[in-house]
Amino acid sequence: MTVTAGAERSTDKLNRLLDEHYSWLTVERGLAANSLAAYRRDLRRYADFLRARGEDEPVAVSEASVLAYVEHLRSARDDDGRPRFAPATIARALVAVRSFHRFCAEEGFLAVDPSELVGAPRVPQGIPKALSESEVESLLDAVVGDTARARRDRAIVETLYATGVRISELVGLDRRDVDLEDGLVRVLGKGGKERIVPVGRSARDALSLYLDQARPELVRDRRRARGDAEAVFLNARGGRLSRQSCWKIVRTAGERAGLGGRLSPHVLRHSCATHMLDRGADIRVVQELLGHASLSTTQVYTKVSPERLRAVYEAAHPRARFPDRAERPGR
Repeated sequence: MTVTAGAERSTDKLNRLLDEHYSWLTVERGLAANSLAAYRRDLRRYADFLRARGEDEPVAVSEASVLAYVEHLRSARDDDGRPRFAPATIARALVAVRSFHRFCAEEGFLAVDPSELVGAPRVPQGIPKALSESEVESLLDAVVGDTARARRDRAIVETLYATGVRISELVGLDRRDVDLEDGLVRVLGKGGKERIVPVGRSARDALSLYLDQARPELVRDRRRARGDAEAVFLNARGGRLSRQSCWKIVRTAGERAGLGGRLSPHVLRHSCATHMLDRGADIRVVQELLGHASLSTTQVYTKVSPERLRAVYEAAHPRARFPDRAERPGR
């Protein structure tokens, strides 16, 4: 009986620290709802692993425990024998674990951080599969129609490509965030950070047509819901469009344009950044446009083909090419 009571007290302490860490992420770091949900999910899995090892007391967790957890995730298999967790998922889980232990150490609950020296698995860096400019044109040509939903869908695809905003940022827009006269939208990004993003003429026209003619139709028979009255993008019932519904709209548009399963809101974000950089935009401007905290995140879009590298090099470097072989040094 004494052992059970002790285990309950230890579990209570672990739960209390997890709750305090969650509050810290919410209040001090201001993480978005999706990020908070991911942290909570990863740390619940970690807590279950620790309890299964009998390490309910946080001070009992060692570096070996954290390493064992990483190996546990690596070795997990589904019913078909395939890895249950991708390297990126394991790396994200370790970020959550490190955040929790670092918080406990900094708050004085632990003398040392057992996760400090544990390395994350290497995640293969994929080059974003941006659409070509002609594919974007084909996509936009496929999103047509005079119905309220067709005009909404056109405005969605145009705005995603024109601004490079995240899908959560798009569906979170309120009417007061859109300034069509100056061609600007105010976006609330990750961590509650606000930024101003320009909107090009094509997207501005699509938004104007939607807001003036299509949105009122969607509002007409709405079931009023708190927080939806000012939403820019509405569903068929007049409520704020969800991320899932927006994702489906973009995917359907891609299928109509013959892009198959290649298209998603994030591909349009990739395409916006890639095309701007290809046309000479400063990378720091693109960083600000996309709302990246680190320039290294934006640099993934700078990967170009060897052919383009050579063409730019030969056009820009004063000694890249010689008029003819006779003028080369040493001849």
